Amino acid sequence: MPRVRKGAARAQARKRLLKQAKGYVGSNRKSPYRAKDAIIRAGVYAYRDRRARKRDMRGLWITRITAACKMRSTRYSRLINGLKLAGVTLNRKMLSQIAIDDPKLFDRLVEIAQKSSTATASKAETAAA
Repeated sequence: MPRVRKGAARAQARKRLLKQAKGYVGSNRKSPYRAKDAIIRAGVYAYRDRRARKRDMRGLWITRITAACKMRSTRYSRLINGLKLAGVTLNRKMLSQIAIDDPKLFDRLVEIAQKSSTATASKAETAAA
């Protein structure tokens, strides 16, 4: 059998690889071997940072809610606990949006949380006595 050389397939693979490495600096863009390593490393960072972004955003939402709670002289933990006891199921992203866009609604949510936490505290006191 004759020996087969991968002329077109190899050229296409190299072209595909270098197209993915477009925008990289130095030989990471030009050399197929360096480009392959750079693409793999970039993929690892991208995978890791997609998860890190979710953590960062949750922290941002909590910071915003905490600031809104301080303006209303309550604490973040009391707000979340009171809303949970009241059966209000809003995630932190929505709570932070409400705190920014609709302060009156956020005031009502704080009142609901305070009422439900005081009602639960009074039930606990009567049960203990």
